[in-house]
Amino acid sequence: MFDYHMHSNFSADCETPMEKTVERAIELGLKEICFTDHIDYDYPDKDWIFEFDLKDYDKKIKEVQERYRNQIRIKKGVEIGLQPHILQRYEDMMEQEQFDFVICSLHATEKKDLHFGEFFEGKTVDEAYEIYYTELLTCVRDFKEFSVLGHLDLVKRYTKEKSKNNFHHIIKEIFAEIIPAGKGIEVNTSGYRYGLESGMPSLDILKLYKDCGGEIITLGSDSHVVDTLAVEFPLAIAHLKEAGFKYICTFTDGKPEFHYIDNL
Repeated sequence: MFDYHMHSNFSADCETPMEKTVERAIELGLKEICFTDHIDYDYPDKDWIFEFDLKDYDKKIKEVQERYRNQIRIKKGVEIGLQPHILQRYEDMMEQEQFDFVICSLHATEKKDLHFGEFFEGKTVDEAYEIYYTELLTCVRDFKEFSVLGHLDLVKRYTKEKSKNNFHHIIKEIFAEIIPAGKGIEVNTSGYRYGLESGMPSLDILKLYKDCGGEIITLGSDSHVVDTLAVEFPLAIAHLKEAGFKYICTFTDGKPEFHYIDNL
């Protein structure tokens, strides 16, 4: 099994050293993990600085890779928080850095943080969802330096009221951009922890991705503490099978490698 979304104390919202996460992953019998610490340039809440020294990060990844090389495979990833006005900064970063795996996420919309709710003020649920997905579409049209889209329907996590609209018409446009470009999506199992009925994205979006020709898909817990590593993976895999997927991907130097689900 592989967990391809986890954080360490390089992320501003995590205090867990890499070693603790690696040791827990070994205990769980995981074969491969990927650290994907946060870089969110121009994050709207100035109390949180989601940036870190990339040289120190590279050094630490290499250190744990060597230390645990006979017990588990460890990959170097990153989770970047896109906003339309900072795409060039990420382009510049990607020209200078090398990652095995890059998650592209939308944590802020209209330059407002989703987590603390400011973005949703003065909007209906449908209006908020449409703006969120439209901004994500804008980003993926202009930026392609990533491996998968992270928790694609994250906006659902922050709204108490459910939308009656599935917004598949916009999501299909997103898939029309990323699938021909060789990009994928993740199944982020933190949705179960936060009280959603599924991981992120939901089953209907997984089926839509499959129907649109999508094949590249990763599995990640979005863990910030060791207790949530690989959480609800069996349930997520059951949903992937229901959606018609036969493979889960890992990445090396930005290239996907396919693993048969039934062999995990």
